[in-house]
Amino acid sequence: MTLLKNGYLQRLTWNYKTQDWTVYGNTPADNCDFYGLCQAYGSCSIGNSPVCGCLDKFMPRYPKDWDTADWSGGCVRRTPLDCHNASSNGFLKYSGVKLPDTRYSWFNRSMTLKECETVCLKNCTCMAYANIDVTAGGSGCFLWFDDLIDIREVPEVGQDIYIRMASSELESPETHSSSPVKGRLKIIVIPLLLAAVVLLGLFFLLYFLRRRKLKSGMQSQNEDIELPVFDLHTLANATKNFSCTNMIGEGGFGPVYKGKLTTGQEIAVKRLSNNSGQGLQEFKNEVMLISKLQHRNLVRLLGCYVEGEERMLIYEYMPNKSLDYFIFDQNRRLELPWQKRFEIAMGISRGLLYLHQDSRLRIIHRDLKASNILLDEELSPKISDFGIARSFGIDQIEAKTKRVIGTYGYMSPEYAIDGKFSVKSDVFSLGVLLLEIVSGKKNRKFHHPDHYHSLLGHAWLLWNEHRVLELVDSCLENSYIESQILRCIQVGLLCIQKLPKDRPTMSSVVFMLGNEGVPLPEPKQPGFFVERSSIVAETSSGERSHTGDALTITMIEAR
Repeated sequence: MTLLKNGYLQRLTWNYKTQDWTVYGNTPADNCDFYGLCQAYGSCSIGNSPVCGCLDKFMPRYPKDWDTADWSGGCVRRTPLDCHNASSNGFLKYSGVKLPDTRYSWFNRSMTLKECETVCLKNCTCMAYANIDVTAGGSGCFLWFDDLIDIREVPEVGQDIYIRMASSELESPETHSSSPVKGRLKIIVIPLLLAAVVLLGLFFLLYFLRRRKLKSGMQSQNEDIELPVFDLHTLANATKNFSCTNMIGEGGFGPVYKGKLTTGQEIAVKRLSNNSGQGLQEFKNEVMLISKLQHRNLVRLLGCYVEGEERMLIYEYMPNKSLDYFIFDQNRRLELPWQKRFEIAMGISRGLLYLHQDSRLRIIHRDLKASNILLDEELSPKISDFGIARSFGIDQIEAKTKRVIGTYGYMSPEYAIDGKFSVKSDVFSLGVLLLEIVSGKKNRKFHHPDHYHSLLGHAWLLWNEHRVLELVDSCLENSYIESQILRCIQVGLLCIQKLPKDRPTMSSVVFMLGNEGVPLPEPKQPGFFVERSSIVAETSSGERSHTGDALTITMIEAR
């Protein structure tokens, strides 16, 4: 068996006649088995040529690229949606499809299909719905809240899905196929099917053997970690033996190295140091939590290494470092015009919503800050550093700790003073981030000649004096939309309100930021609305800005 660079697993047999290896079978069996091949609203059918086509009533986002078999842009609606007018929307039925990826979904087993439609229609972010169980006439409700990805045409055995469309596209009541070229699913020959089953069995056997190796490395912790294990030789080669020239940062966990695997993939390796501010518990915590999380706005953990006292985490490499590297630098901040900053704010908010509500676990990050927002090659945000994150039970609202860990300037009042934390603690941190993104100023290092308030206090003063646009970063003057930036500031002020019960949930934050027509409540006084002493303010303003993947750990005695 050979695992090729493109992800195919080949089974080869020796041909005595030709004295050479012959391909007996491949896994996956066809191109449509690759995840998200046709991207958003694209449908894959192995019986078509090319295999990717747009759903009916959709068209390629980039037609020229589509014609050259580059489907990475996916498809868009032929008629755009108008979510502000519910009567202008409806749902179109598509039959014979494999349902899309369910990363951004919600379900209710007791709802009828009609009730499902009603709920979806009322929520502008709901893009589609379907039955959970198709037996006995169908039951349950499944809702999708983002672009539909990984759809495949499977006539006769596929399911029905109802996709939100503009009313003008609903003129014909007939059921639509999922692809412009309708075709029947070709039957895979029996020998190839048997070979695929054997290969999959061997693949899972190897997987469980590797997982067992990881479990034995952490046997004293009794934890079951579902994560690939890297070997030391591979990591040493990738990082040039952990050379100083490959070190790209050093945080509470330890040094971080840039590496490159033999496949060409770039990685970031976090190596736990002996004098690390974090220890084994934080290492375990980060592995256990982030290995169960999958979202476009969370940094992806590729694997780990555990052997004796040596522990490392392997992440996808983020070429554009972190958010603070840009917004707090006088020159680099020019590279982030307002529209890109707004996209970053939306991405962070969606990632936090996933942690609080949509993930397998309910996660409280506890250290959301600009240096923990990494940026990929397209400057899309990824929330990172889950070393001090905590998981909550479904019915758990709040927790308390005697060991307050986090970063000054981003902590909520109830957490910093009393050690109480909840989803609303993360909302407070997000509010600080939103105001920093708008202003280009760091909360605790903010200095003003007329007062000694932090950035939060300054924003509140400007809000009450109806001069809040003075908060905007001067380099954004020619790039921002006034209504959009005012909405972002107001949502930020709502997030930093003193009392947790007054702060919005993350679902409300995402909704308020993404919908211009929605009226917003008036914010109340923020937490920490007290002036610092002049000595503290001057010291804070003179501190050097720090950039990197560092984790600041602060120990506080609760009063």
